[in-house]
Amino acid sequence: MLDELVETGYTGTELGDWGYMPTDPKALSAELKKRGLVMLGAFVPVALKNRDAHEAGICEALKTARLLAAVATEPQPYLVLADNNGSVPQRTLNAGRIKREMGLTADEWETFADGANRVARSVRSSTGLRTVFHHHCAGYVETPDEIARFLDMTDPEAIGLVFDTGHYAYGAGDSDVVKGLERFKDRIWYIHFKDCDPDVAKRARAEGWDYFQALRHGVFCELGKGCVDFPAVLRWLKNTGYSGYTLVEQDVLPGMGDPKESARRNREYLRSIEHNYA
Repeated sequence: MLDELVETGYTGTELGDWGYMPTDPKALSAELKKRGLVMLGAFVPVALKNRDAHEAGICEALKTARLLAAVATEPQPYLVLADNNGSVPQRTLNAGRIKREMGLTADEWETFADGANRVARSVRSSTGLRTVFHHHCAGYVETPDEIARFLDMTDPEAIGLVFDTGHYAYGAGDSDVVKGLERFKDRIWYIHFKDCDPDVAKRARAEGWDYFQALRHGVFCELGKGCVDFPAVLRWLKNTGYSGYTLVEQDVLPGMGDPKESARRNREYLRSIEHNYA
């Protein structure tokens, strides 16, 4: 995969599931260095609504963060914290069309935010790395108002936001991604590029597909083929002075084509619009 990533024009990667890449720091560092790659982060899901899951989540986050710190270069990687997305039937069934009554109660929000703060503070104190939270469809932080409440209830010194363009578009039901970037700009530390097919999203809502059905039907299409205005996103990044990495996150499930060629098309599309950031 790393060879294909380099061949298709990328210079950074996230870790993937634990064990997908080497978990020995020396071995992982060697694989990255010989390809000239930067380790950008690692996704760690925790069922933050459940206080009983917090300690195990902290342990998992620290294990992952220690590996990240051991192979870190510049820019330093992020611990990408998320809810345990896709594990709550109501949220999974209604992804892309969440109603307010499906959200957390006031007490549950307190537990959720406390867990996120504890993870982020533990990671920072033990490894020096910063944590970003990934808003995500089929989790408890999906809609714009849920993102806002999460950010209001968490420590801005401890935890930032990784803004995912595709999850925002699908979760908000709104293709105006720049509006979301502007709303949350004070907490955005990292960016994921993902597109959203509006026709698939519309059909998913009309036919009641759950999150995984929508994925299999290609709701998160290749960049430039959906509703996200990436030229406008690049202009926003330039105007706000964002100088970090953006990670292209493309879902290619079995039967959906060749991941390498999909990655190549995404990179070629980004090259065609890079003048918007120049």
